[in-house]
Amino acid sequence: MKSHFEILFLEEAFTFLSRLERKHYEKILYNIRKSQIEIDSELFKKLSNDIWEFRTLYQGIQYRLLAFWDKTSSVDTLVVSTHGFIKKRSKVAENEIQKAIRIRSHYLEEKQNKKR
Repeated sequence: MKSHFEILFLEEAFTFLSRLERKHYEKILYNIRKSQIEIDSELFKKLSNDIWEFRTLYQGIQYRLLAFWDKTSSVDTLVVSTHGFIKKRSKVAENEIQKAIRIRSHYLEEKQNKKR
């Protein structure tokens, strides 16, 4: 089956995953791979204009990895994961979305600077 997008984990997202118990991060990665193949808002959902979330519920814990689409990439469809957290409320906290927006801005700025 064809993947709808490639995924890039930025350092903070990778660090978040690496600190989890093995079965937990394996479940998150399984859900991300699944969302690459089939469109399912239970796994990958738009939060704002530019920010999306990978969603995983495992053993009663709600894991979230925020992400954005890099439309400037040489890869046709690249999703960049900014950071992860354990969700405690039903709504994603605004500060987490703002953090993802800041990381996105920094990522795109750095990428633009490398092209110069």
